[in-house]
Parts: sequence; C-alpha cells; structure tokens
Amino acid sequence: MTVRITALRARDIRFPTSDQQDGSDAMHTDPDYSAAYVVLETNQPGLAGHGLTFTIGRGNELCVAACKALAPLVVGRTLESITRDFAGFWRALTSESQLRWVGPEKGVLHLATAAVVNATWDLFAKSRNLPLWKLLVDMTPEELVAAIDFRYLSDALTREQALEILHANAPTKAAREAQMRAEGYPAYTTSAGWLGYSDEKIRALCQKGIAEGWNHFKIKVGADLRDDLRRAAVVRETIGAQRKLMFDANQRWDVGEAIENMKHLARFDPWWIEEPTSPDDVLGHAAIAKAIAPIGVATGEQCQNRVVFKQLLQANAIRFCQIDSCRLGGVNEVLAVLLLAKRFGVPVCPHAGGVGLCEYVNHLVMVDYIAIAPSLEGRVAEFVGHLHEHFESPAIVRAGRYLVPQAPGYGVTMKARSLEDFEYPTGPVWRRRAERAGAAVK
Repeated sequence: MTVRITALRARDIRFPTSDQQDGSDAMHTDPDYSAAYVVLETNQPGLAGHGLTFTIGRGNELCVAACKALAPLVVGRTLESITRDFAGFWRALTSESQLRWVGPEKGVLHLATAAVVNATWDLFAKSRNLPLWKLLVDMTPEELVAAIDFRYLSDALTREQALEILHANAPTKAAREAQMRAEGYPAYTTSAGWLGYSDEKIRALCQKGIAEGWNHFKIKVGADLRDDLRRAAVVRETIGAQRKLMFDANQRWDVGEAIENMKHLARFDPWWIEEPTSPDDVLGHAAIAKAIAPIGVATGEQCQNRVVFKQLLQANAIRFCQIDSCRLGGVNEVLAVLLLAKRFGVPVCPHAGGVGLCEYVNHLVMVDYIAIAPSLEGRVAEFVGHLHEHFESPAIVRAGRYLVPQAPGYGVTMKARSLEDFEYPTGPVWRRRAERAGAAVK
C-alpha cells in the first residue's frame, strides 16, 4: 500500500529542568528543556513519523504554531512523492511564497521546518525498517546528493564536488561501519559544567565523569570572568592535564571582550571556546579565531542556516563546526553542512545539549564518519545526560562513546506517558505546578 501522510499533529512538550539549573549558561539562566513535537500520521496503521525541534520553555508555543502552519505543505503527500525529490520537498517548505516572508530559512519557522523534515525522515526510515543512519549510509552518492538543496552554496560546494567526496569514500564505508558498531563514536560531556552548579557539584560530577570513561569536558563561561576562572580551575584540577577542557560562552561577549577574556582563560589550556560572540557575526568569529590561536573557535548551535556556515568556513572563522540537528532545517540541510565542512577540512563536533538532540546527533555522526569525512581526528559529539528516559530508543553512551543506534527511525519517538505528563500547560506535571503556585499566592 502506498504510504500517504494523513495528518500532522504538533504538541507543546516541556520539562522543568530549571528547577535544578540543568542547562543553565551565561545567556539562558532558567531553561526548561522543551520540544515542539510533531507526529506525521499515515494511512498505514502503526506507521507514523516523529520529529521535534528544541527550545528552552517560553516561545515553544510559537514553534508549535509554526509546525501547524507547515501542515498544508505535507498532509496529503505520499511518502514516495517526497523521497523521489527530497531536495524539492525541502525547498517547497522553506520557500513557500507567503510563509517565506516571516522566516526565510531562519528563526521560528526554520525550527519548525526541522521538526517537520526530521519527522519525514523518521517516517522514511521506519517504512524501510532501518535506523536513519543506516538508511543514509546505504544510499548511493547520487541519492544522497539528490536530497540536498545547493542553492546559495555553489560558490563553496557544487553538486559535482559533493559527489566526488561521497564517491571517494564509498569503497571503504563498510569498514568504518564495522568500526562504529564495535567501538562507537567519541563524545564529550557538558553535564558537569552548567553555570548554575556549585563548585562542589562540579567537582563531584567531574570525578563521576572520569570514572565513567569521559576524556572531554565542557563548562559554561561568560557571566563573570572571576567566576569563570575559579570554576575553570576546579575542573582542570579535577580532570587533570591529560584530558580535554572546552569552554562555552553562549554568545555572551563582544569581539574585543572575547579576545581579552580568553587571554585570562588560556592558562587552563582550553581546546576550544564555543560561541564567543553573536552567532551571526562571521567576521567577529574570524577576528577572535586569529587572535586566540592555537585555541580553537567552535560555533554552530545558533547558526541559522547553511549559508552562515558557508561564510564561517570561507572566512576561516571556526576550527570546529557545530551543527545543530534542529537549528538547521532538518536532515537535508545538515547533509549540506557536513559536506561543506569536509570540503573545507574542518571537523564536525555536533551540539547536542537539548532534549532529543543526542538521539538525533547519534545518527548524524555515524553518517558523517562512514559516508562523508572518514576521520575521527579532532571529532567529538556532545552528550548531556538529561531526559533520555522519555524516549523509546534513547541514545546510549558507554566509556565516552555513542553506541550505534539500532531501532528503526530517527530516534526521537517519545513515550506516550511522557507526552501526556509533560504537555504544556494541560499535562498533570504542569497542572500540579500551577496549583502549587496558586496555593502559594493565596
């Protein structure tokens, strides 16, 4: 039977992570990890595509509304008509004549595009009974390239250059796939370094991380330099000189401020500084990168689209490319940036700090290593140990490495009970909190 999409359902799912300061950084002091959660229903019982986009609380309802606004472009389509021209489908979502005015490949609408596009890929993989990474690495170079919209990229990456990269790697894909199944993909932890944590908690979490096999630790900086220096000293002392330490300023600094502050933080031998300034400031990142070398600059978590990544790479502004599986417009655009990064010789180290992002990224790094960039030099993917219990097929990390996903789909299908409990504002978790707040006011 032909698979046809019959409905798009979008729900506002939020988790009160701000209670324990999980996820807190210099710009986001009280995050409630949230998801605009999309389900694409089909005419086949038991077959549905699940996708989400990540936010941190207020504003999640805007993403939900934007997902619903995209529904007319998806509902009624057959899966075959989408996958036959995946690049055309992606461009139809990002170029709809009226919607484009409120979000041309950026902002809330692009976040919603990621949820819908990722749900479509999840549906495609489930229809083939394959995990998404396996579906993608088994595609021919021509099939992968056919999923990418090369508009605005051809001055840096052409279709022919992308095919050349993929064809060069094709004969050795099986060996790298076997390696990933045996060893997993290297990861780093941010769970020890949230800005709202006490020094004692940071030290204890670092010690726990070492015992679990972590060799790369990232901490948040940017709110106060003296505080940053103290916390960095705690982490470096605890993890020792042989392990990698990374800093993340979450866009807090001006360009000159970033350069000056990194002169002080350099004493702790950081591997990179992440998001040192505005994510839109390509030339600012380039100036920082030049001034603080050999410390690397990493960014991408808030890069709105492949065009910004193209410019960052062209300007030698980043040493680490940090794709985000939801900030970009889904798998199609992520593939474009992975190929761009390979073309410029910059390692991809994905951001994965939010709900569901680790589940997504676990698939993307497998595709990157097996099919696109056959090297692990300078490559690690972020892992945060929050909220995985809410997913049917959660990402698994052992001894600091992501294990290969096994379940069909893209990995973000949430448990029905979690969707019911944490739907905002009607779920029981949020109703009880509202009742307690009302009682406290009285």
